Amino acid sequence: MAKVETKQETKAATEPKAATELETKADTMVGEIWIDVDIKASAEKFHHMFAKRPHHVSNATPRHIGGVELHQGEWDKVGSIVLWNYIHEGKPKVAKDRIEAVDPEKNLIKFRVLEGDVLKEYKTFLITLQVTPKQGGSGSVARWHLEYERIDEKVAHPETLIPFLESMSKEIDEHLLS
Repeated sequence: MAKVETKQETKAATEPKAATELETKADTMVGEIWIDVDIKASAEKFHHMFAKRPHHVSNATPRHIGGVELHQGEWDKVGSIVLWNYIHEGKPKVAKDRIEAVDPEKNLIKFRVLEGDVLKEYKTFLITLQVTPKQGGSGSVARWHLEYERIDEKVAHPETLIPFLESMSKEIDEHLLS
């Protein structure tokens, strides 16, 4: 069962009333959204797929990921550049990401989007995947955490990515178990 939570930050609410309208608008554009996906695979195996073998993700979930290429660096090294070709809402899209953090002990990897379709609507976009073993049982929980800043108030929060991430996680889980 997936669990979704959202949080929209507004610094303006805690700042003095002297803040300008422009600052207030910019501050309300920042948000977070996350989903916890229950999976049967071990936390280490699921994390390994994204940290060490992202180029295999398209084999596990071809209807979501068309391909993954390493443009610079090494797969699980901070600063490396990775190009993702993905299908979102039936349309082919692309994202060029820089690996911001990798923590094998916590089964965590963090990607910052540098270029691509998502930056048509968001100034910044940070994706964190952390996989945690379930307490007292088998399987794990994959938490996808998105932090972003919209380019303007007409842009929706990226909630359409939640079903995408959930479905992709389930397909990868099945692949890892087969």
